[in-house]
Amino acid sequence: QEVLGEDKLMAILKERELRIYWGTATTGKPHVAYFVPMSKIADFLKAGCEVTILFADLHAYLDNMKAPWELLELRTRYYEHVIKAMLESIGVPLDRLKFVRGTDYQLSKEYTLDVYRLSSVVTQHDAKKAGAEVVKQVEHPLLSGLLYPGLQALDEEYLKVDAQFGGVDQRKIFTFAEKYLPSLGYAKRVHLMNPMVPGLTGSKMSSSEEDSKIDLLDRKEDVKKKLKKAFCEPGNVENNGVLSFIKHVLFPLKSEFVVLREEKWGGNKTYTDYEALEKDFAEQVVHPGDLKNSVEVALNKLLDPIREKFNSPELKKLSSAAYPNPSKAKPGEKGTKNSEPEEVVPSRLDIRVGKVISVEKHPDADSLYGEKIGVGGAEPRTVVSGLVQFVPKEQLQDRLVVLLCNLKPQKMRGVESQGMVLCASSVGEPRQVEPLDPPAGCCAGERVYVEGYEGGEPDEELKPKKKVFEKLQADFRVSEDCVAQWKQRNFLTKLGRVSCKSLKGGTIS
Repeated sequence: QEVLGEDKLMAILKERELRIYWGTATTGKPHVAYFVPMSKIADFLKAGCEVTILFADLHAYLDNMKAPWELLELRTRYYEHVIKAMLESIGVPLDRLKFVRGTDYQLSKEYTLDVYRLSSVVTQHDAKKAGAEVVKQVEHPLLSGLLYPGLQALDEEYLKVDAQFGGVDQRKIFTFAEKYLPSLGYAKRVHLMNPMVPGLTGSKMSSSEEDSKIDLLDRKEDVKKKLKKAFCEPGNVENNGVLSFIKHVLFPLKSEFVVLREEKWGGNKTYTDYEALEKDFAEQVVHPGDLKNSVEVALNKLLDPIREKFNSPELKKLSSAAYPNPSKAKPGEKGTKNSEPEEVVPSRLDIRVGKVISVEKHPDADSLYGEKIGVGGAEPRTVVSGLVQFVPKEQLQDRLVVLLCNLKPQKMRGVESQGMVLCASSVGEPRQVEPLDPPAGCCAGERVYVEGYEGGEPDEELKPKKKVFEKLQADFRVSEDCVAQWKQRNFLTKLGRVSCKSLKGGTIS
């Protein structure tokens, strides 16, 4: 997507092959968007470059302890196996790659002294700004997160490369390196950036947001389920993770994409350039359902060799040890029949941004609306809300709302409701109700989470007898500055805080 230092790149190529590295912090499980840099690494090798892959284990811990210290070694081994399996899946020869771990050299005397030297010239402002798109941003940042960009800059010198390759989200770290490495007497490097693939919910594909990504080891039924729920609105090519995956992964790897469909809808169609496919989708010649089915087939072909490799007892054991499943506790621990009750945490709620497509009065109840609300899937959900006396119909039409999506569907006066619109309510009389507002610019289907609970996977369906929502909802409040909270932790999307217009101090239901 972008190159910084192209003149220097061209000068090096006149004399010799380029030495380049790509690094990955060993945090959450790698997902299918990793095929974007992998396909570019294949291009670098074809072009004769010397390529180093860095497993940045120390970075994984420094980034707000995304990888606990005791799991660093296991996760680094997992990354090494899975990245190599990805490269083999797309036909990249491993013998031409160099694999390095950060702790192989980042704990040396020389490197440590350079970290101190760098910290004496870097301002807190520059360190925080450099990591803004990469390091997890929290209200009270740890010092480790400020060290992160400096270490990544020093990696360029200690790996003895001419260039660093990474996602465009790394740009601020790259410009930080260009500014500060010369202050230590080291050369400024070239930087190359690949585009970021939007996640299935419309925002960046993220390891910490389960529904935004497809894991490399997801079963075929999981791939189908996630693609079915993915944001792929008919004719809408903006923030469309399904189209982006075709553009940035499938086309570069195969140089074509086949849309699979029944004969009655025109039969299969092969596209040899992405722009033609995007044009047909925008003009609704290609249906979202056919697009998703076709991506599912193509994606499973890429994932099958990786799944097969990780089917060995050794790698199954490594996978479960590196990423222990909290729901599969040992006897006597949480999650078993003879133990404490299962943990009730906000990440169990599947809360999403929804867009109200239509609003009508319920045919059999004057106090109820029947709404069609889009949450990123091919079909909108039918939702029944008791908002008639509080919110005029025209104020609901076309607005963004916050929708609880994993309640068990239930009939309300004969109409099945497939979700609940979350609203702020005043404490005193007369009662006032306002639907919660996602930040401006959010996409339908984007995940809403509670601060500190970004990484959990929601229940498939909340069991009414367990009262999970009711237990959590007891601590839902609106702050004095009208922000939705659970136990004083903010409701968030990728774009910021969820709020209401005026009901400060209210409840949420």
